[in-house]
Amino acid sequence: MTDKFVAVDVETANPDLASICQMGAVTFAGGQPISTWQSLVDPEDYFDPWNVAIHGITEEAVAGAPNFKALVPELVPRLAERVVVCHTPFDRLAFGRAAEKYGIPPIPCIRLDSSKVVRRGPHWPDAF
Repeated sequence: MTDKFVAVDVETANPDLASICQMGAVTFAGGQPISTWQSLVDPEDYFDPWNVAIHGITEEAVAGAPNFKALVPELVPRLAERVVVCHTPFDRLAFGRAAEKYGIPPIPCIRLDSSKVVRRGPHWPDAF
């Protein structure tokens, strides 16, 4: 068993989960971050004002950014065959839908939903 994992987060331009407009990944080993990566992403889709109000990323901000398909060569070495942590299914589903949108096979990894881990742990206020 390894203590190395990658935490990921994505933002979407609109309610379509394939509309990723930003991605980030932090690799941890021994409980410490050892590398970080992030990129704005051109979702090749419209920006919903509701989503923009949440994350502040606009169509103008991603102008000239690579699309999801162009970033796959950067993602694969970071995520393939590793434990990849998302908080709720949102990020996992967004990666999957974006891969489908571009006809890319899913990146093979071990997925862990940290929201499920939290639900199984000690509960407030008993945790402290």
